[in-house]
Amino acid sequence: MASAARSDAGTPLEPPQRLVRALAEERAASGAEWLRALPQLVHDALERWELTLDRIQAPGGRSSLIVLVRRADGSPAALKLLAPGVSPALEHAALARWDGRGAVQLLAAAPETGALLLERLQPEVSLRSLPEAKAQLEAAGTVRRLWVEPGEAHPFESVADRTGREAEVLRARAAEPWAESARPLVEEALAVREDLAAVSTEALLLHGRFRQGKVLAGERSPWLAVGPEPVVGERAYDLARLVRDRLEDLVASPGGAAAARRRVAKLADSLDVDRDRLRGWTLFRAVESGLRAFSSGRTQDGELLLEFAGWL
Repeated sequence: MASAARSDAGTPLEPPQRLVRALAEERAASGAEWLRALPQLVHDALERWELTLDRIQAPGGRSSLIVLVRRADGSPAALKLLAPGVSPALEHAALARWDGRGAVQLLAAAPETGALLLERLQPEVSLRSLPEAKAQLEAAGTVRRLWVEPGEAHPFESVADRTGREAEVLRARAAEPWAESARPLVEEALAVREDLAAVSTEALLLHGRFRQGKVLAGERSPWLAVGPEPVVGERAYDLARLVRDRLEDLVASPGGAAAARRRVAKLADSLDVDRDRLRGWTLFRAVESGLRAFSSGRTQDGELLLEFAGWL
């Protein structure tokens, strides 16, 4: 890529290594093809919206390239190019539905090429920069603003459908020899998911991957959510990832298990969500993420996630 795409100053553009590694782990063939096409995709987007490149955001994410740019009038913006397997049309639809309320503002979109033009936030400043208690308080306030009706004829899948597919993959992974010790926990997670999905309590538009690192500082609003994987369902599902934020610190603390259970209770009570349903979705999502990490070779992440799940 370095030889194919350059800024106006002639500086080579390199995709962040975090993105390259994630694509190699999770979507090797399609990811490699996308990386080869990336220089042209960047060039086309810059021309389409008359943008000037500032720099590539690093370390960036695991499923998209973020290019910090200037619009024709000199105002800052962020160009986002989504990798294969991530639907730009769904992110586009969710951001358009929120229209800047609690989330980054969508300025323009070309979903057919995977390109979104967004307001520029402060990528180096997320809620993870705040003390834990303050971060959770701000996170709760932000995610509450995102829970809206999805609108008529919306394109979003349901929590039941998304987790149903994940449950099938989880069951297959649990059958592998390397997952033998995790099977009792997997069976519990699958049973809990089945019970939760059988009763649809709400049908709200959810962020889908909400956590502290997905909330960045902005000028228009102090904190705004980014990077949704939108889905329609109950609020408890959307809080499940937030419960395990700063997992390394939680596992390292002597009272980690009790602290995890307190988080469930505190988040549920502060946002008027059923404690048992939040605990259940947190368990399922942690086990699913844990076995996915093991299957990608991220053993330490997998161990942390399963230890956390065992506490619940």
